Formats: sequence, structure tokens, C-alpha cells
Amino acid sequence: MQASALAEDFAPDWAAIAVVILGVTAFAVGQGLTYPLISLLLESRGVSSTMAGLNASVFAFGLASSTLLIGRLTQTIRGDRLIVAALCGVSMALATFSLFDNLAVWFVARFLLGFCTSIIYTVSEAWLNTACPDRLRGRVSGAYSAGMCAGFAAGPLAIPLIGIEDGFAFALTAAYVALVAFASVMLGRYARTKPEASEAGGIVTFVKLAPVLTLMVLAFGFSDIAAISMIPLYFVERGYSQNFAAYVVTMVALPTALAQPFVGWLLDRVSRPVIAVVGSLLTAAAFLVLPFMTSQVALLVTISVLGAASFSLYTAALTLLGERFRSGLLVSGSAVFALSYAIGSAAGSGATGAMMDLMSVDAGPVFTGLFMVGFTAIFAHNLLRGDKRRG
Repeated sequence: MQASALAEDFAPDWAAIAVVILGVTAFAVGQGLTYPLISLLLESRGVSSTMAGLNASVFAFGLASSTLLIGRLTQTIRGDRLIVAALCGVSMALATFSLFDNLAVWFVARFLLGFCTSIIYTVSEAWLNTACPDRLRGRVSGAYSAGMCAGFAAGPLAIPLIGIEDGFAFALTAAYVALVAFASVMLGRYARTKPEASEAGGIVTFVKLAPVLTLMVLAFGFSDIAAISMIPLYFVERGYSQNFAAYVVTMVALPTALAQPFVGWLLDRVSRPVIAVVGSLLTAAAFLVLPFMTSQVALLVTISVLGAASFSLYTAALTLLGERFRSGLLVSGSAVFALSYAIGSAAGSGATGAMMDLMSVDAGPVFTGLFMVGFTAIFAHNLLRGDKRRG
């Protein structure tokens, strides 16, 4: 049920926290490697852009499917075991990519990859909040976000080292994820807490109780995908080199990872809704000033602020989730976050690209900035007022 305030305090379950943060960080490295690897291999084999896009859509369908089934899954299998089972499923999917060249098989494997990925993140985030007292929640959430960002940033760096041919990269990543699953089992034996099962109808209940938290993650997905996928294209179309556009991606990922522990520290010392509002406002401002920037140094600094501020919305949302909810609604809330991010990212990539095509190159970041301004106003009105919904 929803918790309006947290009076309890307890010793953190460091074993569970370690399982979640180390596991998600390690898994994010595999994801960061796998996403570009699949795209590069499909292109090298002459697969059309349409089929490649459909393959990515199947991954998203897998994400949504497991999210909607999370209640039944967590009621059938204990949460920590479900995480390990999902890691094993990811390892099987990656091994399938390594062993088969048939595109139809790759569609099935991509669905399984998405299905298991959603389970890992949803249950892990709920477990993280269960294992953590509120006095440390912001810092622990910041460490979790930093690990996730750093993992995604580090994964692609392995591609030049191991190559993309012969399925070796997939086989190596499959073995790596299986090792992560084994380590999770070993470390999880020392954990005092376990993730609880999601409540029946918990997803709908959570959205009703916490509409603004849901909107926060949707806005994060919208701005995050715009920064990662569309902004590099924006710089190329403005006449900058492809190398500079590549630096832009790095300047989104690395400063974001470095900033999240500091954001988490602030979340434990300053009003958490205020941190979220400031993060949203900084994100909006960074998007809006991009068209007026000419210096490459100024552009990279602005992009760094944009990435760190945008991801602080998710760190704040994860912290507020643990502050305000307990038991099965933690899992339901994490599932809603996954769905909200998927919807927001799909809308963000489509809308930003359409604005750049239909109006002008500069219309993309300006549109995203205005969207974030509107969200900031809604969020400030609802959360800073401290209304009865508390969500």
C-alpha cells in the first residue's frame, strides 16, 4: 500500500543492495554491447532498414509483455529467483544469436531478450528499495543509476576489441551474463530481504496513486531518447563532423554516470520533489539553448548538463517510489516505470525526428525543450504543493 511517510529505520541489507547494483551494472555492460552489435550485424548482412526496425520493435514488444505479466510472474516465482531466471534467459537469447543466422530465429531471440530484460530491471529496482532505509535511499538510487549509465557507456567500447563476426561477441556476452547470474545466486544467499510479489491489478492501482511519478518517467524517456538518438543527428545536420557527433554521445553518457551519486546525495538532504523539478528545468533549458550555441566546448558542456539533469529525473523517481510505497506496489511501480519509459522514448524519437524533418533542424531540440517546460510546470504544481495524492 501507499506510505505517506516513513518513520521506520533499519540496517540496510548490503548483500541485497550489492546483488542489485553489481548485477545491473554488469548486465548493462552486456546490453550496451548487444544493442549496437545487433544493428551492425544486420546491416553487414544486407538486412533492410525496415526489417531491422521490426526486429527492434519485437524487443520492445518483449519488454511490454513481461511488464504486463509481472504480477503473475512474481506470484509464481520468488523475486530473487526470477532475476536469476531472467539472466539465464538473456544468456540463452544471446547464445541463440551466436549459433543461428536465420533472421526468423533472431526475431524470437530478440523477443526473449526484451522479455527477460524488463524482468531484471523491474524486480531489481523493487528489491533495491525494499533493502534500503529511507535515510540512504537517494545515495543508493544514485549508485544504481550511475552503475547503469556506466555499464551502457562501457559496453560499446568492447566492439573494436572482439569484432562483430563469427558470433564470438554474442557467445562471449552469453557466458558473461551466465557468470553474472551465478554470482547473483552466490551473493544473494547472504541477503536478508527478498523482492515481494506484485499485487493483483497493481499496475493500474499504482498509476492512479502516482500519476505524476508515472509522468516523470515518461518525460525522462522522452528527453533521454532525444538526447541519445536524435541529438547526434542534429549536430551532423548542422554541419559538425561525425567524430564530433560521436563525442556528443560520450558527453551524454559519462557525465551522467558521474553525476548520479551526487544527485543521490542531494536527494537525501534536500526536498526530493525540488531536486526533480530542478532536474526537469535544467533539461528543458539545455535543449532550448542548443540552437544558439556555436562553440564546440559550450555545446559539449550543455550536452553534459542535459544528460545529467535528464537522468536525475529517473534517480529522483526511483527514490520517491521507495519513499512512498511498500510491498507489492514497489514491483508494480517499477513495472509502470518500464512502460512509461518505453512510451516516452517511442514518442520522443518519433516526435523529435518529425519536427526536424517537417520544420527545421533546430525545431527538434526546441520542441523537446518546450515539452520539458510544460512537464516541469505540471510536476511543480502537483508535487511541490504536497497534495493528498503524494505521487
